[in-house]
Amino acid sequence: MKTWLITGCSSGFGRRLALAAARRGDQVVATARDVKAIEEMAIPFSGRMIALPLDVTDPATARSAVGRAIETFGGLDVLVNNAGYGLFGAIEEGTAEEYRPMFEVNVFGLIETTRAALPALRRRGGTIVNMSSGAGIAGSGGGGYYNAAKFAVEGLSEALAGELAPFGVRVVIAEPGPFRTDFLGRSITLAANEMPEYAASSRRNYAETNDGNQAGDPDRAVSVILQAVDAQNPPLHLPLGPVAHAIAERKLAAFRADIDAWRDVSIDTDFDKP
Repeated sequence: MKTWLITGCSSGFGRRLALAAARRGDQVVATARDVKAIEEMAIPFSGRMIALPLDVTDPATARSAVGRAIETFGGLDVLVNNAGYGLFGAIEEGTAEEYRPMFEVNVFGLIETTRAALPALRRRGGTIVNMSSGAGIAGSGGGGYYNAAKFAVEGLSEALAGELAPFGVRVVIAEPGPFRTDFLGRSITLAANEMPEYAASSRRNYAETNDGNQAGDPDRAVSVILQAVDAQNPPLHLPLGPVAHAIAERKLAAFRADIDAWRDVSIDTDFDKP
């Protein structure tokens, strides 16, 4: 039996992971910025799930949630950093008032929640699941700010994996493609400054035309995440769904092509040997 702390449980993958973990008999600290949105979810799992407020932009609430996990369940085995949202629009269209809050939630909030949980995770050799995205594998026009936030999550997670391996703490970067959650319906914002020059690449209609039509079954993705958490040797990178896998394959091929095409020129940059 594992003890989980999951952020962003009011909807989407966070809510589904919390329910799936509790249904299989694990103990869950489900959190959300508005705890009222998740209180009813915890009622059927009295004694195995508690609902707590956690605003990832307020590090004190993360420390409090970790403390309650230890007080209630005796420790912590799994941290899932799921809270986040997206900003669509061209780079020139976005403003600091729009993109800085997204980084506060998606990157700095993840960092502070992780830092709060690390002492408890090191004691048990636990697992961190950081929810990235196909957008964290490769950038695309109109998603640059969201790409940048998820790329930061990927780099941070890779560094954490190296730092925490001596303690037996594993890191899994979940990289879902399009799944039929309510992410596009409630967790996407658009840059207010709509510029006609970027009409073809700003992805302004992506959420509207794809919400509810995604091919991915989120419950099947959750099942894969549970398998990774339970695995003796989980993957660091976990693309979820055929779209995410296709993004990764294209990125690897393009990266290799660039390296190979410019190898002779770009590798010859050391001082001449005496």
